Order: sequence, then C-alpha cells, then structure tokens
Amino acid sequence: MERFTAPAGVVLMLLKEVDGKKLVLLQRRKNTGFADGLLDLSCSGHVEKDEVMSDTVLRECVEELGLSIKKSDLRFICFIHKRDGDKIYYYGYFACDKFVGEPKIMESEKCSQLLWADLNFLPADVIPDRVEAVKAYLSGGNYIEYGWE
Repeated sequence: MERFTAPAGVVLMLLKEVDGKKLVLLQRRKNTGFADGLLDLSCSGHVEKDEVMSDTVLRECVEELGLSIKKSDLRFICFIHKRDGDKIYYYGYFACDKFVGEPKIMESEKCSQLLWADLNFLPADVIPDRVEAVKAYLSGGNYIEYGWE
C-alpha cells in the first residue's frame, strides 16, 4: 500500500479523570523523524488513502496503545492547518474518555514512554502545536492556523 499520499494526520487525546483532575495520556516519541524526544498526545498517525479521519484514530489507537475504542465515543476537538517549513499539513484532533484496559506501548521502536499528565499543566516538552490543540479543547476553539507567522 502506498503510504502518506494525503498531507493529513490525526491526533487523539485519551482522557481520564482521577481525584477530580482531568488527565491526558502522553507518549514520548523516538525514531520517527518528527519531534523525536518530545512528548506527543496519546496517539497520532497519517490518514491513508480511502480512510476517513475517525477510522484513522481507531486504527492508530489499536496500533500504538493496544486499545479498541468505539467510533461513537470519539469527539472532534479541532482542526489545525499547519505549516512546517515548506510542508503543509492538515490535522484532525479527537478526544475520547471511554476505553477499557490500560494503554501500553505497542510500538517500542517509535515510543519510549507513556505518562498521564494534568491537562491544565502539561510538561514543557510537549510538541508546541499539540499544546495549541489542548488549549483549543479547553477553550472550545475548533480551528487553528499554526506556523503561518
């Protein structure tokens, strides 16, 4: 299968509440060629040919975290039109707080760590446009143009 034919990706924010705090699952990237060493949101991936964004989220959740979630439990958060140098990308962000089991690293060659972090106090080394998506989630925003300054 030819990969990465569309300049589109998805990102999932897997959420849970513990002791009244809303937590988001983060993963530390490695060996991917993008933002290696930084924290990313729960899982992310490229939209493949003939695949809709919501199906990509479901696929990536299984591939990266070993979790199956229901499409009906996904919530759209925001859309980011991103410019990174000469590359243009379109990201759909989704959230889910209904899942069974514990996420685990399924692709150890691409991820070195999983951790739950307070949604309102993210670590300093989260990928910057992911931070903007979290801000949009918290404020109710749904469209961001990033990197066009």
